[in-house]
Amino acid sequence: MPLTPDQQAEVDALRGETYQTRRATVPALEEILYQALPVLDHGFVRVIDYMGDDAAVVQAARVSYGKGTKRTRDDAGLINYLMRNAHTSPFEMCDLKIHVKLPIFIARQWIRHRTASVNEYSARYSMLDTEFYVPEPAQLAAQSDANRQGRDTVLGSEESQAVLALLKSDAEQAFDHYHQMLNRDGDDNELDPSRSGLARELARMNLPLSAYTQWYWKVNLHNLLHFLRLRADAHAQWEIRAYADVLLDVVRKWTPLTYDAFMTYSVGGAHLTDEGLEVVRKLIAGETIDPATLKMSPREWRELKATLGITD
Repeated sequence: MPLTPDQQAEVDALRGETYQTRRATVPALEEILYQALPVLDHGFVRVIDYMGDDAAVVQAARVSYGKGTKRTRDDAGLINYLMRNAHTSPFEMCDLKIHVKLPIFIARQWIRHRTASVNEYSARYSMLDTEFYVPEPAQLAAQSDANRQGRDTVLGSEESQAVLALLKSDAEQAFDHYHQMLNRDGDDNELDPSRSGLARELARMNLPLSAYTQWYWKVNLHNLLHFLRLRADAHAQWEIRAYADVLLDVVRKWTPLTYDAFMTYSVGGAHLTDEGLEVVRKLIAGETIDPATLKMSPREWRELKATLGITD
């Protein structure tokens, strides 16, 4: 489970505290503050703190003394304009700090986004919990022939059960050896006084990439949206997309006007090259397109047809 009873008690105690403030607050985000939003089998996302809201974006764009306008329609129009024309700096005035528990192989993808402040759980200082990610059978798919980074058809029942057995046994053995090297019992954490045990920084070496790590991740709204544009996309690995989908809902609660603009202009929109735009003009004019005359690659042509909903 994502949280132990002791950890849940800590969360409940935090959620029981309230403070008076002159800062802008967002009721929908306050409602989930500190709460562990489950992801995968043992992971979670927790909103720890935030600064700003939609009005802060508007305030920064106008460099105004107030926090926006009296009409939501005016704020939405300005935010749409900023998003549509890639005026990003006003979105940098909002910050979000989250606590994430995630498998190490997903953390290695996540850390590629270098526009955030990160502090990760130290396995040199503390022991790792005996928790590792085991996919659901529906996520066990064969390698795609068309996409070197993607999956194809889901494995059959017999094959998927064999894979799950390997994943579990390998991870369990790795953690068992981890505890042996530390001279610890994996269940009650007891020490054998006759043995000193290996240093934690060395004992962790053989642990699998499926093991869970945790970190605090602080990011501004602009860079968070960039993360979501890539990781909430259908082409992203399913496991990191599961985290991105939770964060996308956090943004919806936190800055609903920005969320709507992002979904309209970034997620729901499309980028066209100059040649792609020329193809659109010709199609509108009723002309027939001969792919052999285009400079774009066959893959670009397939992607453009998919974007425009063209079927052969």
